[in-house]
Amino acid sequence: MAALPKAKEIVSTNPVVVYSKTYCPFCVDVKQLLTNLGATYKVIELDTESDGSAIQSALAEWTGQRTVPNVFIGGKHIGGCDSTTALHNEGKLVSLLAEAGAVAKPAA
Repeated sequence: MAALPKAKEIVSTNPVVVYSKTYCPFCVDVKQLLTNLGATYKVIELDTESDGSAIQSALAEWTGQRTVPNVFIGGKHIGGCDSTTALHNEGKLVSLLAEAGAVAKPAA
């Protein structure tokens, strides 16, 4: 499967997707944040996938972002570590995760 359709398929079938590299400290931070929030998410480690570099190029073409982590929530491109952390610091990340069905909705 071509890289771009494959990347879009993964994003459309998972509430949260993190395109990552195993050795990237920013990727580790984002995955740790999502884990700490109790989120269900799919990680694609681009450095261990046979077509990882093709997928990374396709993501750059699709989102304008070449760097990892490349985070999608509810099918929407969120960005990288800084934008994900910023959403969390603004108190918006959990509600986005809840809308996507990746965490239980917070009690009202």
